[in-house]
Parts: sequence; C-alpha cells; structure tokens
Amino acid sequence: MAKLNLDKQESEFLSRSIKYWEDEQLIDAGVAESLRSSYEVKGFDWMRLAKYSFWIALFCGVIAVGSLIIDDKVITWLKKLYYTPDIAISILAGIVAVPLFYFGRRWQNKYPEKVFSNEAIIFTGVLFTACCIAYLGKSLDNGSGHYSLLFLLSVFVYGALGWQMDSRLIWLFALVSLGSWFGTETGYQTRWSDYFLGMNYPLRFVLFGLVLLSSIYLLKNRKWFDRFWELTYVVGMLYLFMSLWLLSIFGNLGSIDSWWHIRQVSLFYWGIISAAVAAGFLFYGLKTKDVIAREFGITFLLIFIYTKYFEYFWDHTNKTLFFAILGASFWLIGRKAERIWNVKKVHG
Repeated sequence: MAKLNLDKQESEFLSRSIKYWEDEQLIDAGVAESLRSSYEVKGFDWMRLAKYSFWIALFCGVIAVGSLIIDDKVITWLKKLYYTPDIAISILAGIVAVPLFYFGRRWQNKYPEKVFSNEAIIFTGVLFTACCIAYLGKSLDNGSGHYSLLFLLSVFVYGALGWQMDSRLIWLFALVSLGSWFGTETGYQTRWSDYFLGMNYPLRFVLFGLVLLSSIYLLKNRKWFDRFWELTYVVGMLYLFMSLWLLSIFGNLGSIDSWWHIRQVSLFYWGIISAAVAAGFLFYGLKTKDVIAREFGITFLLIFIYTKYFEYFWDHTNKTLFFAILGASFWLIGRKAERIWNVKKVHG
C-alpha cells in the first residue's frame, strides 16, 4: 500500500491526533501503529518550488522583454512599427491569446497535476487579452476619455472565458475588472471630480463591496455558481474591508490636500463605523460558522484598532512606551489565541 505523503506540519498534527486517540483509548495500540506507518514526511515541498519557479519565470520573462525593448537595435525597429495601426496590434494580440487559452485548457484536462504550469499559460493568455482590449479601445477612441467601457468589456470577456474554461484565475481578473470599471465610470460621470453622489472613492467602494456581497449571498445556493462562489465572496470582502480601512483613515474627504489640513481625531467616527462593521462580520461568522466572514472580521478589526493606535499615539507618546504597549498588546492577543487553540485541540 502506498504511503500518504505529508509535509512536516501535517505529519506532526496527525501524530498528535493518533496519540490523543490512543491515550483516550479510542483506538488500540495496534491500530495506532498501523496509522503511524500509513504516512511519511515529505523530503521537500516540490509543489511550492514549482509554484514559485513558474512565477519567477514569468517575472524574468517580463524583465527579459523590458531589457529587449531598451536595446538600441530594438528601439530602432520599434520606431519603424510606431505607425502600425492600433487595430492591427489588437488583432495580433487576440490571435496570440487564443492558442494560449486553447492549450492551457487542453493541458488542464490532460495534465491536471501540472497546476502551476497550466496557470502560467492561462495567465499569459490573460495578459495578451488585456493588450487586445486596450489597443481595440485605442483604435476606437474618439477623444471622449470614456475608457471605463474597456474595463466593462473586460468584465464580459474574462467572465465568459473564466466560465467556459472553469478557470478561477480568469474569473479573478473579471472581478478586478468589475471594480476597475466601477471606479473609472463613477470618475468619468463626475468629470473626475472628488465626489460621486457625495461620496469619495473609499466610500464608493464600500457601497460597491456591500452590493457585491449582497449579490453573492443571493447566489449562494445556486448550483451553477458553486465553482466561483467562494472566490467571489473573498474578493467582495476585500473590496469592502480595504475600502473601510481607507475610509477610517481619510474619511469622506475628496483630496489629500484637504486631509492634510484637518486633525485626524476629527475622523474618529469613521474608525468606529469600520470597527463596528468588522465586529458585525466577526459575530456573524462565529454564529453561522462562516470561516471567511470570521477571519475577515477579526483580521480587519485588529487592523482598524492598530491603525488608530498609530494615528493617535505615534506623535504624542514616548517611543519606548509606545512599543512596550504595542508589544504587550500582541503578547496578550497571542496568549488568548493560544488558549483558544488549546481548548479546540482538546475538545474539537
């Protein structure tokens, strides 16, 4: 029988579990020994190496292209291509993207174990798709500056591709494009002024995040949305809580200049609202066993609290005392978390 291959942390957890079951006489010594001999510790985390290697390869590829572009001979060649029609570049990028998606999807089905190499191919296709859309917009530009429509087009293109190819990576780009469209469209509608319906950008995205999360909950039990539900939920939470964090710092002020001329304490109520929302999601997550809501709630509640601590006390507290209080607070949090973890380990 082939042994289960585990990393060191998983192996230690399983060993403690078997010992606990044996000590509590839930299993006898023979079964415990059989369980211990059914797994082994990985010698090296090859999957993590593969993941980082592919990302480094893509990064190096970008650097290589950049180095190529600054070469004198290449610059001379690019100058000759300067007058190449934008629509031609768009079509060429689209032609390159199609086989990348095709082979990425085909190899996903044929070699599902090659997760990172398949994702690297699809990611390259996403980049060429973005280039195709950008140059299409450039070729159709009439000087209106309404480029938010390109982001809207990207939402439908990436959404359709992600759905057809069952790719969470492409779906993620659709969600990023959706947020980009919302931000640029509200800016365009107000001629890039500081406010849209009385809201600055952080407050707008708080509303955007709430609407997105509401839509996600309406689709929670829809079978056709199951494969993308969790990712969309996490991205919606990121939109909401990152916007709340910025709102707790800048309030509903429209520009950095106006922010510099006010006292930070005058924006305290935005911090209270943000912390209340985080606490609400934490309570909801604990009550309904919603891990995502719980983790976002506790993480950003701490972020909001420590952000305010730095804002209000950095300039007015002796640095020795400041960091002593900071260290003590983290020690208390660590002790409390350790106690909760030990209770769950014994009773869970």
